Formats: sequence, C-alpha cells, structure tokens
Amino acid sequence: MGSFSIWHWLIVLVVVALLFGGRGRLSGIMGDAAKGIRAFRDGLKGESEQADDTTAKPLPKEREKDNARG
Repeated sequence: MGSFSIWHWLIVLVVVALLFGGRGRLSGIMGDAAKGIRAFRDGLKGESEQADDTTAKPLPKEREKDNARG
C-alpha cells in the first residue's frame, strides 16, 4: 500500500500513450467522438435559432355563445 512500483508506472505510461498517442487507434476514436459532439452542439444551436425565429401567435378566440354551450 506504499508507493507505486515499476509495474504501476509502466501501466500508467501505456494508458497515457494509448490515450494521447500520435496515430493510435484510441486517439482516432477520441477525435471522432469530439467531432460528433461538436456536430451535435452545432445541431442544437441551429434548432434553437429556428425556434427563436418563430413567434408564438395567440389562439383565435371563440365566441362566447360557443363557450356557454360547451
């Protein structure tokens, strides 16, 4: 339970190399995931802009005779 042994440091170095390596598969996957998240955020921004452009219109009022019957 004391300090890390050489095996612990080697495992940490391998994990770091996989995550932040130059042309590794995992770094490519991370880059693709980042592109997907960015596209998702851009899509949400586009929807909110479209939703803001449309203004809410009041519903047409019914005649009071129709309300009294109903």
